[in-house]
Amino acid sequence: MTDPLRIGVLGCAEIARRRMLPAIAAQPGLRLTAIASRDPERAKPLAAQYGCRATDYRALVESPDVDAVYVPLPIALHAEWVAAALDAGKHVLAEKPLTADPAATAALQRRAEERELVLRENVMFVHHPVHEQVRRLVADGAIGELRMFSAAFAIPALPADNIRHRPELGGGALLDVGYYPVRAALHFLGPELTVTGAALHRGAGSAVETSGAAVLTTPGGVLAQLAFGMDHAYRNSYELWGSTGRIRVERAFTPPADQPPTVLLERGGNTEQPLFAAADQVAETLAAFTRAVAEGATAADELTHRQSELLYRLRAAATPTA
Repeated sequence: MTDPLRIGVLGCAEIARRRMLPAIAAQPGLRLTAIASRDPERAKPLAAQYGCRATDYRALVESPDVDAVYVPLPIALHAEWVAAALDAGKHVLAEKPLTADPAATAALQRRAEERELVLRENVMFVHHPVHEQVRRLVADGAIGELRMFSAAFAIPALPADNIRHRPELGGGALLDVGYYPVRAALHFLGPELTVTGAALHRGAGSAVETSGAAVLTTPGGVLAQLAFGMDHAYRNSYELWGSTGRIRVERAFTPPADQPPTVLLERGGNTEQPLFAAADQVAETLAAFTRAVAEGATAADELTHRQSELLYRLRAAATPTA
């Protein structure tokens, strides 16, 4: 029996408290050893809840009883603390995007490879089996030849003091909710996407963009239409549109672990709802990270860097609107 992977959590962010910490505690093969905060006193109640110790950032990444570090810090702090963890010999699972700059992302990936360490972005939705099942439907000709892909992720308005409104921390709709439609396009259309057009809109009183849209294309001429925002009615879906039908997936990026995914297949004038099993994509993500460490899968993830390039080019190509 192999020893569990000992993991520390670098920060007490909402996603850590709400989703990742419960999943880490329940995951076979993982053992939570420490939770860090800039002020360790702030981490003590959370650490006590999970039966581990509270500490500060530097002590956690240098701790001898930590094999891997989960980094849910704001985007602007990722490069510094992912590098620190890698330099201390720790595997890293970092919230997405890894950084806001393709060169910085590539540098971190090289750093991990040189040290033979696993570095992964916490892109949970790609680990839900429904997306591979949808890919198989498309490959088997269920909707004919693929013509267009569309995806949207938007959330209701956030409080003005939310960190997503702070540009110095990497806030803004593009890197937060926009990440998902772009990654979904990469997942289904491959890495050779180019940005054809984009727009970013800054809502009244915000220092960052609060919504945006983009058109991407493949070398074969398949179009991807993407939309995202953080001042909207909730939407979370993608659609693949072919020559003879289409497939739509609802709650595509954050499906409940205990509910079967909603997939609609329209063809021949009929609408079908294929039955797919429920799955816990958070647990699946942690299992994939644990396997990568156990198997020594330290090669850089090509799509992580390609994602960072597309987000950078989308921003550079975007027409600002007010």
